Amino acid sequence: MTFEDQLKALIFFHLEEHTSAQHLLQVLEEDDFASDVIAPEEGIKKSSFGEAINSRGLEQLAPIYQNLQSEAVGPLAKEHNELGDLIGIDGSLIDAVIAIMEIAKVCPQTADVLQAGNFGAIQQIAFLGNEFLKKEVLTKLLRGETIITPAMSEPNAGSAVTDLRTTARFDGDEVVINGSKVFNSNGDHAGYFCVWCRFGKGVESSGAVIVPDTASGFSRGKVEQHMSGEHYVSLYFDDCRVPKEYVLMSEEGFKKLLQVFNVERLGNSSRSLALAELAYEKSLQYSKERIQFDRPICEFQGIQWKFVDMKMRLEQARWLLYKAVVEADRGLPTTLDSSLAKLSCNEAAEYVCREAIQIHGGYGVSQEFPLAYLYERARGWMIAGGSVEMLRNRIASEILERRFSQRPPRPPKA
Repeated sequence: MTFEDQLKALIFFHLEEHTSAQHLLQVLEEDDFASDVIAPEEGIKKSSFGEAINSRGLEQLAPIYQNLQSEAVGPLAKEHNELGDLIGIDGSLIDAVIAIMEIAKVCPQTADVLQAGNFGAIQQIAFLGNEFLKKEVLTKLLRGETIITPAMSEPNAGSAVTDLRTTARFDGDEVVINGSKVFNSNGDHAGYFCVWCRFGKGVESSGAVIVPDTASGFSRGKVEQHMSGEHYVSLYFDDCRVPKEYVLMSEEGFKKLLQVFNVERLGNSSRSLALAELAYEKSLQYSKERIQFDRPICEFQGIQWKFVDMKMRLEQARWLLYKAVVEADRGLPTTLDSSLAKLSCNEAAEYVCREAIQIHGGYGVSQEFPLAYLYERARGWMIAGGSVEMLRNRIASEILERRFSQRPPRPPKA
């Protein structure tokens, strides 16, 4: 089946409000996919996968939504570990995308749990881990006993991730790590960290080690908060020692790590889009109820045009996200597709949430309404997981099939 056919099936799939994702996979293998999805009464339940997730979320997570900025992801992971089971058994990437989007609309913090359990560093172990890591660490993560976070950014290595200074060296049956990491989201409660580091000189020596929070020589800094209230900490490795079985990738691992990191970007994209949709939906409702000059503000052309631009950006972003998922090879999206999806979802989310605040006027910046919080989270994702500027650079390299170094040119040899 061509991609056009797959996308067509996905459109019908979306129009039916996410009819079972498992059914979609079956439909993609059939010639009469259109009639199958259009006629759900033929053996397909009216209740969709997305609706089921959203309904469960409304029942179990609504109280958390009322206290958005005070919940930490670690305790939530233990409280809601059954959500991992919901999409972790025979689940596909599209299942995970649908689930995280629906949950994000009800409780963004619990969507962070799904991010950690399905899109983040857990994927590094799933795709690249040895048998020890899969048995010892991955099992605990899948049970919801704890979470794992990626530890990439350093004081002098943000977008320039190839400038990593954290080092790792083998010492008998152990690996010794020295260095520090910053902006580690949810690091105050994580039980494991996927620490990107150097095993030698040059980018080709870069790899990663899974570090348990009980490792000797490991410590956390104080808990700090982003403007949205999300927790982050700094991590310190002072002759930190772990058994060599915890090495995820040693030399020549950088490209493989980045390839799997593309899945993390889809989680970022999905949550961005979900919160933007929530802001859009709340603004539509508000515009029909808010009366100014003796008429609902939705009757003013200026407000109408805002909704047109918001809807256009949301739909463009949605299909780039779906395309990245559909074309993913073995669950791993390409760099081009994941970068396009993240860039479009991040920018659409920032725009839509910003316009939603404007539509709500003074209520938009009130802490009694969720709009300011939604904007703060959407704005942060334009930096986390790859800034929109770096994504544009990467997309340009993929399109032109050339590598463009961001470093100054070296002076000519004398």
